[in-house]
Amino acid sequence: MTRRMNYGLWTIQVLLALLFLLAGGMKLILPIAEMTKQISLPGPFIRFIGVAEVMGAAGLILPGLLRIRPGLTPLAAGGLAIVMIGATGITFAQGGAAQAAMPAIVGILAAWVAYGRAPRAVPISSAGTI
Repeated sequence: MTRRMNYGLWTIQVLLALLFLLAGGMKLILPIAEMTKQISLPGPFIRFIGVAEVMGAAGLILPGLLRIRPGLTPLAAGGLAIVMIGATGITFAQGGAAQAAMPAIVGILAAWVAYGRAPRAVPISSAGTI
C-alpha cells in the first residue's frame, strides 16, 4: 500500500506543480492592469500570490527529487492548500459555487499531499524511489 500511495502522491505532486507553475507564472508575467480586470485584488497582492505559487510548485517537486530537506514538501503543499482556500472563497463570492469547485478540488489535492508526505504517513525519505 505504501508503494501505491507513493506513486499516487508523486503523480498528484507533479500535476499540481505544473498547474501552480503555470498559474503563478502567468500572475508574474501578465500586466497588472490586465489581471485586476479579472480578479478584484490589488495588483501587488496578485504578484505576491504568483510568487507563492511558483515557489510552492518548486517545493512540491525539488525537495523529494533532490533528496534535500524532503520535509519541505508537506509545508509547500500546505501553503498551497491555504492559497487555494482563499482562491475558493474569492471565486465563490464572484462567480458562485460552480466556478469555485475547481479551486476547491485543487486545494483538497494539495492538502492530501501535505498530509500524505507528512512524517507520519508516506514521507519522501522512507518512500523509496520516485
